[in-house]
This record gives sequence, structure tokens and C-alpha cells, in this order.
Amino acid sequence: MTRKKICKGCGVRLQDQNILQEGYTTDIKNDLCQRCFRMKNYGEYQVVTKSNEEYEAILKSIGRTKDLVLFMVDVTNLDQDITYIRKYISNPMLLILNKWDILPRSVKEEKIISYITACGGDFLEIIPISCKNNYQIDLLYNKIKKYKKSNRVYVVGHTNVGKSSLINQMIHSYSTSDQELTISPLPSTTLNKLEIVLNDELTLIDTPGLVDRGSFSNYITASDLKQIQSKKEMRPRTFQMKPGQGILIGNLVRMDYIEGEKNSFTVYVSNNLKVKRINAYRQEALKDLFEKSYDLKFYEDIVIDGLGWIKVVGRGKVALYLPKEVSSYTRKNLI
Repeated sequence: MTRKKICKGCGVRLQDQNILQEGYTTDIKNDLCQRCFRMKNYGEYQVVTKSNEEYEAILKSIGRTKDLVLFMVDVTNLDQDITYIRKYISNPMLLILNKWDILPRSVKEEKIISYITACGGDFLEIIPISCKNNYQIDLLYNKIKKYKKSNRVYVVGHTNVGKSSLINQMIHSYSTSDQELTISPLPSTTLNKLEIVLNDELTLIDTPGLVDRGSFSNYITASDLKQIQSKKEMRPRTFQMKPGQGILIGNLVRMDYIEGEKNSFTVYVSNNLKVKRINAYRQEALKDLFEKSYDLKFYEDIVIDGLGWIKVVGRGKVALYLPKEVSSYTRKNLI
């Protein structure tokens, strides 16, 4: 390789020496590595596994600047502790709630913003957006101009929350550049920091996402991954159940209602996944998975990392069956 050059799709350093290493391209004059080229043109996804330590180092380097940070989260897959980002970055920060179009239309912005504000995190503002529908992108752009400390603004967050999609939308709306970042349903699509000059006033820096080790996305096939990722407004599915009944979510998760009064369970997952009620005593499906029990209080959600959540109204005891590596937890009803 004769000179240093980075892939305009994922930010990795290009090289034409070793096809097995990241950044490989058949011609160093190309703008994309072979991985990005094949994802963009043929939909062929290739997983690249990198350690979170590398990504944490990038976040800490951002923390040594005073620049504005856009912290993006998937509003349909909120972290149990949304303040985790403050371990690495103390910069002024806007919290961006992406994929707002996936929530049911009846959900009020004010309620979700109030819910998240109570979790802490010291954010300048909380802004719901949809990259897919261009919802409130103009508002976000104006907020960036209001709060930025320099022309450099960083975009951070877990993998697959839509950081590259947001930047592509902003390139389309506010720049004459023809650059387009690589996006895919797989974790770790962006591999290094990547600077995108939108105009004379703003340069966005895309960053690799921290991998959420407890997410379902890390433990299923690419085909199943497309099934669990919502592309359209969620259609809530509600079941009135008594002990001895249960719910199957696709072939991925099972929940049995063990103890309590007649109760209401509403499932919020991708519309692609079949959800059905079962007789918990007669149906053995998925009971070989890891079992986790919860004693629920009134108005709590059971959150399944990377998949969605189950809204429960009354008190009761449930058994959840899912892969051992996948995280789950309870919270007050989000909706």
C-alpha cells in the first residue's frame, strides 16, 4: 500500500495486501473496502468482531474534547441504564431517540421524554427523530447549530441505533457531498471514526458503536436478525391470561405466567415475529432455554434486550425462557 487512505463507508484503513484482514480492496484507488462494496451492491453482510476496549478508547478520546456529542439510542430498545455513556464522555450532549416511527402512533412524546429525563444523564435536550421518515431532522440540525462548540460534532451510541443512517440523511439534506456511509442490520458496520464535512459550518464524526453484549442481535443468524428488527410501526398484541398460560415470541422467547390474578400482557416486538398464547402445562417449546423468574409489581415491563418488551398491568410471577447470554430486566411501564 502506497499511502494511507480510509474507506468512506466504514472508516477502516484501506489496504490491498491481505484479503483476510479488514480494509481489503482490490485497488487502493477505490473509496470503499471490499466488505462495504459488497454490502452496498449485493447485500452480502460480513461480520467483523472487534473488542469493546477499542471502541471505549475512541469514546474516551472524544471525552478529552469540549465538542458537542449526539448520543443516539434506539427508543424501542432503551438501555437499562442510559447514563452509561457518562463513564466515557462528559461533553455537552444531546440525547437522540431514533426510530420514533416504530412506536405506536398513540404514544406521546412528552411522556417518553419525561420518563427518560427521570433516568438522569445530564442531557442538554432530548430529541425524538426518525431517520427513515426524516422526522424532526431539521429540528435536530438547528439544535446542533445552537449547541455546538466548534464545527466538529461527534455521533456516538451502541451498534445499530442508526448513527450512520442519521449522517446519510444529513448529507442528503444539508450537503452537496455524494458520500454515503455503509449501513446494515449487523452489529459493528462502522469500524473506525469517520469525518464527514457537511458544509462550512459542520463536520460530523461517525464512530463505531459499542457492542451491547446482552443483545439478541449477537446470538442469532443474519436472517433472524432481519426478522427481529422492526421496520414499521409496532402492532401491540395483548393477551388476557391466568396462571398456567404463556406466550411464545417466534422461536426465540417463551414467557409462562406462574402466579397471580388474571392479568394483561401486551407484547411489543417486530411485526415479523409471530406471537401466540399457549397452555404452559402442555406446551414444552423453548423450555430448554435459560430460565429467569420475575416477581412483577403493578405496571411493569419485562424488557428483552434487542427484541422488545412485554407490558404487564397487574402483579404476578412469570418465568422467562431465553438464551442465557441475552439480558432482560424489568422497569416501570414505558407506554
